[in-house]
Amino acid sequence: MSKSIATERIAVISDVHGNLTALDAALAHIRASGIERIVNLGDLVGKGPNSALVIDRCRETCQTILQGNWDAEVARATPSFQPGLWHHEQLGAERNAYLAGLPGSVDMAFGGKRVRFFHASEISPFHRVHETAPRERHRAMFSNTEFTGFGPAPQLVGYGDIHVPYLINFQGFTLFNAGSVGNPLDEPRACYCVLESDGAVPSLTLKFIRLDYDIEAEIALARSMDSPDFEAYARELRTAVYRGRQA
Repeated sequence: MSKSIATERIAVISDVHGNLTALDAALAHIRASGIERIVNLGDLVGKGPNSALVIDRCRETCQTILQGNWDAEVARATPSFQPGLWHHEQLGAERNAYLAGLPGSVDMAFGGKRVRFFHASEISPFHRVHETAPRERHRAMFSNTEFTGFGPAPQLVGYGDIHVPYLINFQGFTLFNAGSVGNPLDEPRACYCVLESDGAVPSLTLKFIRLDYDIEAEIALARSMDSPDFEAYARELRTAVYRGRQA
């Protein structure tokens, strides 16, 4: 009798941005789906009001957490943009030190493939790459750099930062963006993705999950906490239209 092979799954979440309402909806869906392993691609903090509780929740539930551009900036004693100071002061010394020490990139094997995750690109959490970038720029996302380290080059790369999910395959490579849990900029529903392998080698599928959550409750919470840039935050959550400043 042949031995059955258990299916393995990883939930990949990104860009929660202090939106605890959306994060809790995503985590509840992940738990209900029986997924136990979560990779977080960063930007835990701001624009939403609950950066501190989001950090705490992610530390409790995510096995891997990477540093995003907002994480790096908010962790600084003097963030380069004004709302960052509000979030920095909310977090306190221990959480800010935690954000500052997060890794930028991680490699792993899954489904018979070499997989790499980072927040924005192989260069840094501040170097943005869109789906519309030239193919050579997408190909560069698989390169080894000082930022990623020089292990075996990946065949699949997942990242966040741009808040818009997509998946492309080219020349034997797969590149995907996990979208955003807390601040999606394509449609006003939380987004995360699931990597799944049935144990065969190679065997890997990827699907995007979209979730409704209580946007108005999150907006009311942000208003009650007098969070910075409240009107812009509320507008982005309701419309998924980018405010025109760093994502």
